[in-house]
This record gives sequence, structure tokens and C-alpha cells, in this order.
Amino acid sequence: MQVVYGRCAGLDVHKKTVVACVLVTQPDGRAAKQVRTFATMTADLQALGAWLREQGVEQVALESTGSYWWPVYNLLEEAGLALLLVNPQHSKQVPGRKTDVKDSEWLADLLRHGLLRGSFIPPAAIRQLRELTRYRKSLVQQRTQEANRLQKTLESANIKLASVASDVLGASGRAMVEALVAGEEDPEALADLARGSLRGKLEALRRALEGRVRPHHRVVLGAIPAHISFLEGSIAALDAEVAGALAPFAREVALLRSIPGVSQTAAAGLIAELGTDMGRFPSGGHLASWAGVCPGNKQSGGKRLSGATRRGNTWLRGLLGEIAWAAIRTSGSSFGARFRRLARRRGAAKAVVAVMHNLLLVIHAVLRTGEPYREAGADYYHPADPQRKARAHIRQLEKLGYTVTVEAAPAA
Repeated sequence: MQVVYGRCAGLDVHKKTVVACVLVTQPDGRAAKQVRTFATMTADLQALGAWLREQGVEQVALESTGSYWWPVYNLLEEAGLALLLVNPQHSKQVPGRKTDVKDSEWLADLLRHGLLRGSFIPPAAIRQLRELTRYRKSLVQQRTQEANRLQKTLESANIKLASVASDVLGASGRAMVEALVAGEEDPEALADLARGSLRGKLEALRRALEGRVRPHHRVVLGAIPAHISFLEGSIAALDAEVAGALAPFAREVALLRSIPGVSQTAAAGLIAELGTDMGRFPSGGHLASWAGVCPGNKQSGGKRLSGATRRGNTWLRGLLGEIAWAAIRTSGSSFGARFRRLARRRGAAKAVVAVMHNLLLVIHAVLRTGEPYREAGADYYHPADPQRKARAHIRQLEKLGYTVTVEAAPAA
């Protein structure tokens, strides 16, 4: 088998140790092997990088084991080594022959013959932005969970505030919850805390705020808003950090924001998950396949077994879903027209995935060409020949047993 890398290394990464195997191709074609084990403390990983450089290693392969590969990758990247991060499913060893040393040897041997495919790893600046945006997303999810807990607690006390107020966490809702925690039980006094347009619903509020608030309810109702306020402060602080990290990518943010449904936060998430160099993806179709928003390809014996999408990048898929729904609801958007066209015959779930796929094609084109998105309009999917569309509708009505006569409307 052809040798691609004459000097290469495979790393078996664990929480406390890294087993490194270096293979050096000899003049007779055989591979000389050296195996060493290093701890995962910073000084030890720096020693690993120095040892690999001493051996003249051209390429290093390591598996993406949880989050343990992060510090190894970062410190070896700092040492100037060429790295290949591998999906463990693509490099499984023969069953029954697994040890840490054998795993590192197997990785090195596969790498030596060019049989490994590396995962997409963006530059360090993008990875740092990714950690910020993903943590922000986690905090937003926690805030949503706390808001749901607040609503459940109010329901437990038979306070039907959400049936009248659209936002329980608005200024009026928070004032009423604070009054409940302080011991106020008079529905009249609680309803009088309403502000703005909510004051037009005072009678409904009085009925909704008549409940049975127990001492344990007050404890929970006091703790949840405090936690929500803390989360909102943390999210605001992260927004400032994300804005600073996005400063070098102002041009890419402006390009992405030209796409319907893409907000400032969504643009930050897209750059964090995809990077800005679309040269890594030969086409928009490759990007959609990597993200897992295109039909699966599973065939055997000449039969198509499944067309389900694969998992892909879960953070990116979630973000694309949010953008897709925002784009669908944008007035005059071709994405909305595409969704309505497909949803009639394929259902909303599949139609949304189709819009996500279309969005990724647009994102790839916008970042690759540097040209902002030009909206095609809601009429983009209308047929060029109106008579063809009319004939299709007539055929459908005739199948239902109707006799159809069509007469053109007089010109306005």
C-alpha cells in the first residue's frame, strides 16, 4: 500500500494520558515505531509537542474523544504541528484487539497510508467565538426553562396570569409576582399593578389573580425571577464579548444579514459554526451534506433503504431551524413561497428542512462570492406559463368528478 506520510504520529487521547505512536518509514519500506505516554497537563503536552518535532513528524492524527482532545489540539497547534482530527467511527480497530498502545499504532498506520479523513476544524479565532456563542445559547435555553418553571408554579397556585397577559415576565407580570412573594393576596391590588395596554384588561386580571398562594409557592416565586435576572445579566455580558469577537468579521456579518431571517445573533452563530472560508466546502451541496440537512444516501441491492437526514452539527441545525422559520415569516420572501409550495404535499416538517437546505446554499454562495443576497421575491416559484398551471388545476378538479369550464376574466 502506498505510503503517504513518511513520518507521522497517532495519538490516543484520554482524560489523564495521551499515548503517542510515531512511525518513521525506513529505506527498505518498513516502519520504525516509537511509543511514548504523556500526561495531559500543559507542561506535559508541551513536552509531547517538542518530542514530535524532534522526530520530524509531518502529520499527527488524533480522535475527537469528547472534550479531551481540545487542549491537546490547541497546544500542538501552538507548537506548529500539522494536525488531523478524526471521527472515531471512521477509524475503529479490529474487535478484540484494543489497548491504548494498539489504538495509537492503528491511527498512525492509517494516517501513514492516507486512509484517514479529517474533520472540519476552523481557525482558533472562530473556535473562540464558537465557545462564546454556544454558551450564550445554553444560557438562553436555561432562561426559557426558568420561565416555564415560573408558569408551572403560578398554575400550581391557581394564578392564571398567563391566560390574560401575553408576557408573564414583562414589567407588569414581574411586579405582580413580586407582590405575591411579598404576601399580597388581594386580586384588586395585584391587578392595579398592570401597566400600559394591560390596564384595559383589569377585570380579567382580577379574576385571574384570585388563587391559593401557599408559603412554598412564595419561596419558588422569589427564587425563579432572581435566577432569570442573573441569566439575563450573563447573556448581556456575553453579547458584549461576542460583539468584540465579531469585529474582525464585520464584512461577513453584513453579508449574512442581507439574507432574510438572519439577525445579528444568528450571523454570529453561523460564523462560529461554519467559519468564513467557504473554500473548505467545494460547493453548497457539500456544505449541506456536512451539516446534515440533505437527504440521506443509503442503498443496498439496488434498493433505496432510507432518505432520512443524518444528525450533522446539532448546534448548526438548531440555528438553521430558527433562521428558516424567521425567513418563512418574512413578507415577500422566496423562502416563504418555497415552504408553502412544499408543505402542501410533503408536510411542514420536510418543507422546513428543504428551506434550511436552501438557506445553506445561499449562505455558501454569499460568503464565497462576497456579494450580498438579492431577494428573488414571493413570485419566484410561480410558473412562467400560467396556462400550464391552469391545466393542472383543471385536471385535479376533473379527477374529483367535476366538469370544468374556464373563462378568462376581463382586463381591469
